[in-house]
Amino acid sequence: MPSTVDKTSYPLDNIDATALSGREIDETFRSSCIDLVSSALGGKVLACSDEWFADATNLLLPHAPVSKPGKMVFSGQWMDGWETRRHNRRPFDWVVIRLGVASGTVTGAEADTAFFTGNYGPAVSVEGCFSSSDEEVVSWKGERGRWETILGVQHCGPSRRFGWKIAAPSSKAYTHVRLNMYPDGGIARFRLWGHAVPVFPDDKAAIFDLAAAQNGGIAISCSDEHYTSPSDLLLPGRGTDMSEGWHTERSREVGHSDWAIIKLGAPGYIRNFIADTAHYRGNFPQQVAIEALAWRGGSGEPDANDSAWRVVVAPTDMGPDREHDLPCVEGESAFTHVKLIIIPDGGLKRLRVFGRRSS
Repeated sequence: MPSTVDKTSYPLDNIDATALSGREIDETFRSSCIDLVSSALGGKVLACSDEWFADATNLLLPHAPVSKPGKMVFSGQWMDGWETRRHNRRPFDWVVIRLGVASGTVTGAEADTAFFTGNYGPAVSVEGCFSSSDEEVVSWKGERGRWETILGVQHCGPSRRFGWKIAAPSSKAYTHVRLNMYPDGGIARFRLWGHAVPVFPDDKAAIFDLAAAQNGGIAISCSDEHYTSPSDLLLPGRGTDMSEGWHTERSREVGHSDWAIIKLGAPGYIRNFIADTAHYRGNFPQQVAIEALAWRGGSGEPDANDSAWRVVVAPTDMGPDREHDLPCVEGESAFTHVKLIIIPDGGLKRLRVFGRRSS
């Protein structure tokens, strides 16, 4: 551990965690978890100890960091991340973040120091709490407050993705986290991988989006994510451009189609779907079809060829840059997963799955 890390003045619990490489981070988390603090999901920086060189809000951006060598601003070299002043006299700099979901359980974390070479943060730790008051959490600043250790102090290095999988994830749900950086420096991106703990309507007959990431929906697999991930299909809002959506590469085979499988946040009776091609004007799919199933396979998840898939939306023509309302033909059957099929390829901004809970 770097000598600049002072672990004695602010001790943390010893949390067993496994270090992951960049490739292992994606393999471990992306098909089973969401980034609980992503700004695309609604994650928000509430306060930080310092952001002299680069804003802490950059930590939560969903896209990969970029470099602009030679671009200078008032504070110095422009950096795509969070960067604090030198010579911090306290043990660590910190950022307080409110999750983008009502609350969530944590499976792992990632700190990306991309393009921070001589100015990266040597180590990080993560703490969490459950609170209904942003003001209360912010008032603790860099002190103990009611923070609980999620991830103990972990070493970082220059210009790399660093990830950690928690060996025994707790069922404890958090609303806020604090990222601590020892003692100062820069981090490009921070990801907190886990699962949403949604607040469902008390009325079992209430209609809501069963697939929304904020309600626990997860894109578990797909045929292609050349440009962007199918996880974007489940984000709130309609996005700002084509960088937020599921976008596959062009196909040349006759009869080709792409697919993405989504696990609903709760099993439910589906009333209708909204397939949104917002911002996709010359590259929207020709058609969309949707299948669904009630997964009873125990461990694991269904694959695209499972015999239990049932057609709930026949192939339907799509148009550019608009929402398409697609009724579900099996509204009285309860489903756990849906399979979105785009024919033959292209981009789709969002998929909404409106229905009511079955349990």
